[in-house]
Amino acid sequence: MQRLHLVFGGELVDPAKTVFRDVNDLHIVGIFPDYATAYDAWKAEAQRTVDNAHMRYFIAHLHRLRDEEAGENAGG
Repeated sequence: MQRLHLVFGGELVDPAKTVFRDVNDLHIVGIFPDYATAYDAWKAEAQRTVDNAHMRYFIAHLHRLRDEEAGENAGG
């Protein structure tokens, strides 16, 4: 089973929250085949931007979205 992960980030309005300043300016790092590879990409970007407290990167578990869709379709 393939477990895709998306790594993305951007500048936040407030470092204590997860609201992006400009969603049109998000940095899409890429889609990765497993968590370990996604984590390595996330870590590299987080370290690259460590001097900007407003910059945050995230890992989205795309395989969970796919699993949710399969569950909805299976029932009806």
